Amino acid sequence: MFAAPINLCVNPLLAATHQANGSSRVRARPNTKTQMEISGLDSNGRQFKNPDEMWQEEVGDSQKKHDWYSNGVGYWQGVEASVEGVLGGYGHVNEPDICTSEAFLNTLLARFFPDAGRNQHLVALDCGSGIGRVTKNLLIRYFNEVDLLEPVSHFLEAARENLSPENMMVSGDHKAVNFYCIPLQEFTPDAGRYDVIWIQWCIGHLADDDFVSFFERAKAGLKPGGFFVLKENLARSGFVLDNEDKSLTRSHVYFKELFNRCGLHIYEMKDQKGFPDELFPVRMYALTTEIPKRVGTSRPKRKSNRPAVIK
Repeated sequence: MFAAPINLCVNPLLAATHQANGSSRVRARPNTKTQMEISGLDSNGRQFKNPDEMWQEEVGDSQKKHDWYSNGVGYWQGVEASVEGVLGGYGHVNEPDICTSEAFLNTLLARFFPDAGRNQHLVALDCGSGIGRVTKNLLIRYFNEVDLLEPVSHFLEAARENLSPENMMVSGDHKAVNFYCIPLQEFTPDAGRYDVIWIQWCIGHLADDDFVSFFERAKAGLKPGGFFVLKENLARSGFVLDNEDKSLTRSHVYFKELFNRCGLHIYEMKDQKGFPDELFPVRMYALTTEIPKRVGTSRPKRKSNRPAVIK
């Protein structure tokens, strides 16, 4: 997807506000309701019977698919390379976003790595990294190396500047290493490089077939025992297409179907708290390539509270 900023899926009644603030990867919810879980609508209120109908219209041939992706990148090329810009005028959600993500990451690191990975050399990939907001505020404090993947060139140049050693307050053994100006649908990671692949507010730019093929390639980029974190806006049901920045907000059921097609398993989920009510819900998924094995979840047996027999 394009740039790590968030997407605002605009209520048609709020079009004027949308034009003023710009689309962001934090999305406002439209008032129009979908009729069925498998149905959806676009930001103008047009209904689709199912995803296939929508995708056929949007990316049904090679020219349409090319236009879908070029228009998406083109939208973000017109957005200012700042926190306020990439968050579409919702810069104040940066702090609750990072705080919730950090709590989720800490839980996962404690479960996946001995001593939460403190004595390991950990490497992460930040997909849709934008200006490096998530890397700078979160990932680089927990990972020794972070690679950034971002197709919008002026966002990535801002990330280089934001993450340069003189602008960082972390030790020298924590650093941003590679800056890839490549879209998700064209990226293939080095095999076995990453402990965690973090994908935030960008997967909605991928058509379903490219969603699946991206994760198929990305799985090979994980180290043994590595995992994905996907943080994304969530439709209440079905899906919502943003006609302006060419991205799709999917429901939980829709995501689960795609995860199954990717051969991925949901290890843990957590909902974002503290965002304005007009925005779409946001959910974090920890995804693994193997069926999760829960360790230490059994509870000790409790003694019965029944009184003993008096002899």
